[in-house]
Amino acid sequence: MSRTAKGLLIVALVAVVGMAFRVSWNALRDVATATGADATAATLYPFVVDGLMALALVATLVLTGDARRFALRVLAGYTLASLVLNYVHGLVPELHGRAVDWSRLADWAPANWALVLLATSLPVGSIYFGSDLVAKVLHHRPTPVIDRDEIPQDTVNRLGSDLHESAPETPAVAAELPAPESADPLPVNEPVESAPTLSVAAVESAPRRATGRVPESARAPRPTRTPEQLLDEARSVTAEWADAELTAEGIRKAVRTSSANGRMLRDTLKAERAQEPDEVAA
Repeated sequence: MSRTAKGLLIVALVAVVGMAFRVSWNALRDVATATGADATAATLYPFVVDGLMALALVATLVLTGDARRFALRVLAGYTLASLVLNYVHGLVPELHGRAVDWSRLADWAPANWALVLLATSLPVGSIYFGSDLVAKVLHHRPTPVIDRDEIPQDTVNRLGSDLHESAPETPAVAAELPAPESADPLPVNEPVESAPTLSVAAVESAPRRATGRVPESARAPRPTRTPEQLLDEARSVTAEWADAELTAEGIRKAVRTSSANGRMLRDTLKAERAQEPDEVAA
């Protein structure tokens, strides 16, 4: 609907409501006069009843929850009261154009007392309910609406199972350990036999601190070397090293392997160098 059509619709609505108020105003003024109100009070009486109806209608559009239900009850109650008084005005011809005694609102005494009580209590109710509705509207704080598309993605990744998925990972040293059934012709001596024990201890060491999972696409490929390849590379790198330079840390850095493999290679190289004089002497 265009803006012009909306404007015309609002103007038509205001005109209809204004004419309806004028019709109801005539009936409510005569009822107020019949209950003892003076000319000024009778003129203002319709604004007390129908005016609170308009205020309650606006409050229902603003408030939410229990406050909105309260505004709907006030709107329904005053609408029903205005309807009853307009109905009485139509049933009693003496109310049209001149004041009558209050006992003439109805021929039956209990009905007359109920109508007088209703007509005289509406102004007091307007003061109470109107003040309450205005206070509720002024203190109302609308609930902010959060767009799901604006939620940062890093917050979502930190929730729930994502935290559990960042568990410590087993070091990749196991892939480079010597196989138990390998046919590697390594020298059989005590240092070499203790290598698997050292490797297992390295695997069972304290886990690394969890820093989050790294995507597979961001991980650099790491070639897996066999024990023979590690030993050959260590021999070529340490060929010109002195015996004092054969340390596990130095070998580990030179061939870029784990600490356990560095100790194993150190022991193996020292054992080979220790056998070389014996072979020369033989």
